[in-house]
Amino acid sequence: MHPPPPAAAMDFSQNSLFGYMEDLQELTIIERPVRRSLKTPEEIERLTVDEDLSDIERAVYLLSAGQDIQGTSVIANLPFLMRQNPAETLRRVLPKVREALHVAGVEMQLTAAVSFLTILQEESVSIHTYAHSFLQVILLHLEHRDAGVSNAWLETLLSVIEVLPKETLRHEILNPLVSKAQLSQTVQSRLVSCKILGKLTNKFDALAIKREILPLVKSLCQDVEYEVRSCMCRQLENIAQGIGTELTKSVVLPELIELSRDEGSSVRLAAFETLVNLLDIFDTDDRSQTILPLVKAFCEKSFKADESILISLSFHLGKLCHGLYGIFTPDQHLRFLEFYKKLCTLGLQQENGHNENQIPPQILEQEKKYISAMIVFVDPKNFHMELYSTFFCLCHDPEVPVRYTIAICFYEVSKLLNSGVYLIHKELITLLQDESLEVLDALIDHLPEILELMSAGGESSVQENKLSSLPDLIPALTAAEQRAAASLKWRTHEKLLQKYACLPHIISSDQIYYRFLQRMFTIMMTNNVLPVQKAASRTLCIFLRYNRKQEQRHEVIQKLIEQLGQGKSYWNRLRFLDTCEFIIEIFSKSFFCKYFFLPTIELTHDPVANVRMKLCYLLPKVKSTLKIPADKHLLQQLEMCVRKLLCQEKDKDVLAVVKRTVLELDRMEMSMDAFQKKFYEKDLLDQEKEREELLLLEMEQLEKEKQQNDGRPMSDKTFEKKRRDTKTPTTLPKSIPISVTGPSSGTPSTSKEIKKSKLIRSQSFNNQAFHAKYGNLDKCSGKSSTAAYTPSVSGLAKTSMISLTDDSFRTRNASSAPSSFSSNTTLSGTSRGTGNSADPKSSGSKDTQPRKATLKSRKSNP
Repeated sequence: MHPPPPAAAMDFSQNSLFGYMEDLQELTIIERPVRRSLKTPEEIERLTVDEDLSDIERAVYLLSAGQDIQGTSVIANLPFLMRQNPAETLRRVLPKVREALHVAGVEMQLTAAVSFLTILQEESVSIHTYAHSFLQVILLHLEHRDAGVSNAWLETLLSVIEVLPKETLRHEILNPLVSKAQLSQTVQSRLVSCKILGKLTNKFDALAIKREILPLVKSLCQDVEYEVRSCMCRQLENIAQGIGTELTKSVVLPELIELSRDEGSSVRLAAFETLVNLLDIFDTDDRSQTILPLVKAFCEKSFKADESILISLSFHLGKLCHGLYGIFTPDQHLRFLEFYKKLCTLGLQQENGHNENQIPPQILEQEKKYISAMIVFVDPKNFHMELYSTFFCLCHDPEVPVRYTIAICFYEVSKLLNSGVYLIHKELITLLQDESLEVLDALIDHLPEILELMSAGGESSVQENKLSSLPDLIPALTAAEQRAAASLKWRTHEKLLQKYACLPHIISSDQIYYRFLQRMFTIMMTNNVLPVQKAASRTLCIFLRYNRKQEQRHEVIQKLIEQLGQGKSYWNRLRFLDTCEFIIEIFSKSFFCKYFFLPTIELTHDPVANVRMKLCYLLPKVKSTLKIPADKHLLQQLEMCVRKLLCQEKDKDVLAVVKRTVLELDRMEMSMDAFQKKFYEKDLLDQEKEREELLLLEMEQLEKEKQQNDGRPMSDKTFEKKRRDTKTPTTLPKSIPISVTGPSSGTPSTSKEIKKSKLIRSQSFNNQAFHAKYGNLDKCSGKSSTAAYTPSVSGLAKTSMISLTDDSFRTRNASSAPSSFSSNTTLSGTSRGTGNSADPKSSGSKDTQPRKATLKSRKSNP
């Protein structure tokens, strides 16, 4: 066959094409034997079974006269037969299975082991019946010549041992085991005996173990074959847990000491791992006088051993240092710490471009899982001097698995460092900017918690510290999102956008507005992955929820309505409905009704059926935002839109959904302005949301007054100093009045003390209210606040003066509107006109530009 020419020298001349044709002819010749391998009519006849046979009769026939593949199929179907007709299966099918297994191949044996285990797990028959019918078959094939088959049957037996009664275990398994563990038996038989003994210790009392099992254990620990000694050594951990501390010290520990000096490296490794796993059982004297010298000698010799020992040692070193913590002398402490550092740098020494002593990445990868234990070992206060250089090298390691694992444990390290977390700020930025998306994906699992620790710095939660210590955080976060967006790993992109919901607690509102919010809009409108679009939509809603500037909030709301709700692409209008669902979940009912109720129900006239159908599914949630009698006019408009849908809808799928929705809407009970017992928790949660929204308005208003009076902006640092001087609580006061209908009597509205108190309370809200709450937004629809709010007699009662329909929530006039929006659009009453002569085809396009629409206006004050 002619080799294909290189890509850079592709020749499409006639001679070259003839060469390709010859290659294709040769490939055709290769395929011919494959075609001839199809079943002949005679073979098909032999594989054909009478369709009138029952399942049991067919199984018996195939096991008796069928081919191996048919017998394997019957055995794989054995759990089904046991569920369907256990008595007939045991009486007629199981004997045929036993006969077939005597001469069965590997595939049938493996299938039988799995089927027997499935029957046990499904409890198709009683344990007594199972032991009587299946146990002997399992024991018979334990020593199969194929190691894979033998292990499969052994796994089934070990699961059976868990449920068998003690007497059955003694007569059927333990007694025969005495002869199976003798030196005269095969190595395979003795290996199986080791694993069975390890399992049996949990089924008998200490006296029976000492009398019947421990003699066999000692014998196998001194076996002539190193494989048997190693296998038995690894079972000593289970045996020690079954016999208790005293017998472990007198019987197991001497065996471990002897095995740790064994000539076989695999035996010494098994002894080391077992000693590390049993550290909790031994007292301080045993650890310091017996175990410490053993593990110390093992560690010193390990660098001259093979790679498997280094891998195991790197995996267990953290646990070992943690278990022996407190008994090390200063010299030993330093020696083990240096040993850990040496393990972390193995394979990184380069000479003349050649990596000598190169160790597989899994050595370092396993070790990182125990870096937290090593931080405890050296004390977090000494991290900078002792472990920082090692941590730095691991974060910059050339191997992706190493950086991936250090990213996984980054949060644990941050927690342990506490006030010293600032030491690893640069490493966080490094991992956020890592070229591997696997590393980024591992890091962002705990990104909100990490950023919270970083922003606090372990010292205080002053807003001035939020970003000063992390100047590169915002560029790193934006670069990480862009890398995830440019890749095909949309799940990583989705998860990152979801984690961005924590940013209002980490950085300022303006930074979010200018660096992240517009990006969320872009993703919602241009990304082609629906989960990513939804994640961006939800995060945008959270950004809007905690935005501190009214003008910016209005601009975002207007863009949502114009570019999504009234977008010419039906895809954008679908995303608008997703956004409305998130707004209902995150904001108060009054907020949704004020800005999004009318634009939402206007989509009942949408020319695209999918949009109308999605709206119908959302209508029950839309109705749940209404309060009677205040929103009676909105309820009437909702009912009118539903009637029109019911009468005028022509799409049969949409009409079916409309009919179901109408029934659901009729069954819904309306929430009242006053508290109702059945809606008490939901009303409390809604009033909490509404109260926080009012605090944002107050905060902005009072900050403006402060700037006008002083002639300069009040910095967050100055504010925090005032807050500390007045000893204002760091959490939102629970006694803030919930009434927002009018001024409170008996409290002067112009009091400077009241304004100062409210400003402090508002600033405290932005700094603290989101703390530990952004994670609860996912649950806010299912969990409610149960705190009781009672009217306060203090100056805080002025909260009631600000209404949701105040001018502070009205839309900006044409002179203040941004040039990107229509100046004649009234924000609070924005709705898409029903008389638009939009072309249904263009309305269904995902790629066309947003359409201009005649908008209805709604009064700002009800």
